[in-house]
Amino acid sequence: MKIGYLGPMGTFSEQAARAYSKSVPEAELIQYSSIYQVMEAVEQGDTQECVVPLENSIEGTVTSTIDFLIFHPQLYIKAEIVIPIWEDFLVKTNYQGEPITQILSHPQALAQCTEFIRHNFPHCTLRPTNSTAEAAEMVAKSTEPIAALAPRRAAEVYGLHSLYHAVQDDDNNSTRFVVVTKERVRERAAKSKSSIVFATQNKPGDLHRILDILSIWEINMTKIESRPMKHQLGTYVFFIDLEAKNLPDLKAALKLIARKTSFFKFLGSYPVLKGEVEKNGKQ
Repeated sequence: MKIGYLGPMGTFSEQAARAYSKSVPEAELIQYSSIYQVMEAVEQGDTQECVVPLENSIEGTVTSTIDFLIFHPQLYIKAEIVIPIWEDFLVKTNYQGEPITQILSHPQALAQCTEFIRHNFPHCTLRPTNSTAEAAEMVAKSTEPIAALAPRRAAEVYGLHSLYHAVQDDDNNSTRFVVVTKERVRERAAKSKSSIVFATQNKPGDLHRILDILSIWEINMTKIESRPMKHQLGTYVFFIDLEAKNLPDLKAALKLIARKTSFFKFLGSYPVLKGEVEKNGKQ
């Protein structure tokens, strides 16, 4: 089975994909250079599944992932993998203490290390990249005194030195990755999380009535987020994560919500897996 992930080698996405692939017979991991390309490959049938980041405990939702899931009707969530995130400050092995001129990383990683950057490199230019590993690769190829925020595995892959270890703002930093597939995932309740997206008629009390349905059926809402509908300013679609005690209640609630909304998509019911990643970045 072909499984796509955000490359190059050394990203946290690769670590999540490797953790998931251990349970998939004959898995072949394929790199892509952007989250859009990773998910588009599943939609077009180039890969059967992909592993993409959905949410970080510090910086919140990865909007490119959630938007693709919302607006591409053929894609569903099959599983979730949560892995701890430790960002190292990487420099070239011949670094001699010169003033760092730029810090490179994925925008999420830069945001997750705000306090470290503010205290240690307040005047340094921040340069966003497509991935943490891409930042490490660019540092390895550069002749300038620049640095990357990336997992220590990226240091191993690209021959860099970890000048500072685990510089993220919170030691409990973790990222929620999801496995995306074109196969429609059935509703499940036991030991599962369910995700839906919907839009209302934009009338007073519409959202309240939807949430009231969940309350009546005793379904726990663990996340709610709004995203713009894209076609008109001020119109939104809601993304919700749910936990239900039993399957009949979940099915009944979703059926009623689908009837009461102008747009509805069931993204899937899926298990939550733990990706075991050691603090040194190895699995």
